[in-house]
Amino acid sequence: MTMTRGTGRGRVPAALAAVTAAAAMTLAGCSSSAGTGTEGGGSAPVPAVSGSALAKAAEKAGADKAGAEAAGAAKGGRLGGAGSACELPVTFDLAARWKPKAIELEPDSVLADLAEQGTVKMVCEIDAKPAGNIGFLRVWRGEASEDDPQAVLKAFVEDAPNASEAGYTQVKAGALAAAEVGYTVHSELMDESKQERAFAVSTPDGPVVVHLGGLDSDEHTAMLPAFELAKRSLKLG
Repeated sequence: MTMTRGTGRGRVPAALAAVTAAAAMTLAGCSSSAGTGTEGGGSAPVPAVSGSALAKAAEKAGADKAGAEAAGAAKGGRLGGAGSACELPVTFDLAARWKPKAIELEPDSVLADLAEQGTVKMVCEIDAKPAGNIGFLRVWRGEASEDDPQAVLKAFVEDAPNASEAGYTQVKAGALAAAEVGYTVHSELMDESKQERAFAVSTPDGPVVVHLGGLDSDEHTAMLPAFELAKRSLKLG
């Protein structure tokens, strides 16, 4: 069984440049110190950057990156309730500018199989393109059953083409018990493996899976704040 996933071009956080620049300054300082100038005419010594300065640069780079991620996960509305783009058994916050759309396919549609994975069916697609990423959060629903969230995720991953290296953890989605999985999928188009992630919760109306893919691992990482926002803000509908 196959399914389509969101794609996009990854990007490396610019904040990491601060650490690289500081390291370069340190190396330059060391080199200059070793060749201290003399009266006969040599290059003047250049003070080396201290370890504390380098640490501060690294700390600032981390703070800049965290700030960028927080900005990317700013709230842009709530999904799942009556009257929202996708009515679901749960509700959660959307990242700013992400655009949700309900997925409704007739059972006899040639695309129906593409919207099924494991024991769940795709019911909502949340597009990141308006926010500057090319990718999707996708929401999947299943029929009420005795399966716990991890069992639902295992069936979901096992039915994903070329999936491997799955690691499962027990987490909270809002106040609800949940399971989460991180795994890799080999893209034949890109001829490389990429990261994907999903979490699942049980509801009286059946399990709900929220999945995040991406063209490559950099794109996936750039969209993780939206995934985390959905997870921590999730409530029963």
